Amino acid sequence: MNIFRLAGDLLHLLSIVLLLLKIKRHKTCAGVSLKTQELYGLVFVTRYLDIVYNFTSIYNTVFKIMYLASSGYIIYLMRGPLKIKYDAEHDSFNVLYLLGPCVVLALIFNYDFSFTEILWAFSEYLEAVALFPQLFMLIRYKEIEALTANYIAALGAYRVLYVFNWIYRLSTEDNYSDWIAWIAGLVHTCLYADFAYHYFQARLKGHKTLRLPA
Repeated sequence: MNIFRLAGDLLHLLSIVLLLLKIKRHKTCAGVSLKTQELYGLVFVTRYLDIVYNFTSIYNTVFKIMYLASSGYIIYLMRGPLKIKYDAEHDSFNVLYLLGPCVVLALIFNYDFSFTEILWAFSEYLEAVALFPQLFMLIRYKEIEALTANYIAALGAYRVLYVFNWIYRLSTEDNYSDWIAWIAGLVHTCLYADFAYHYFQARLKGHKTLRLPA
């Protein structure tokens, strides 16, 4: 464990808290992509199946449970109590364009052709592109409210810190290699570049809302 990994995990958790705060405080999920949340839910389920048979540490187990539980709760709120507030019309990205290639990549590029390793590779590839429906949805909005923008910004910061975590581990650990996570993580981080530019421009100008170019 290093400071970059810890800070990244905490920022990831903070992003989820910000999203739940938006949903619970305003009792609406307007501007939130259910498709992205379901993709993240699928990422967590396929990545953390080992929670039932492989104990690494209390820290690791607690974070896995929190990710699984919070993701499931968000999906429940959006499909249940707040379904009427969900903007399905703007959340129109076809996730099959993401799922199909991720399945193919996981079957071809993995560390071991076993069920759990293929699922883990699939989760890495899918996490890299799971934000696509959310970004596609926000581009169609004229304005993005602060909590939604802060949620995405925290997710982006988490990915950046994980890049520093990999660099740190490469410099301090012998024989450390995880090229699947590196490539998927870099793709994921690059997706935030345009959003980050407009996010910080809006913050520097003191704007409470954010606009993304169409």
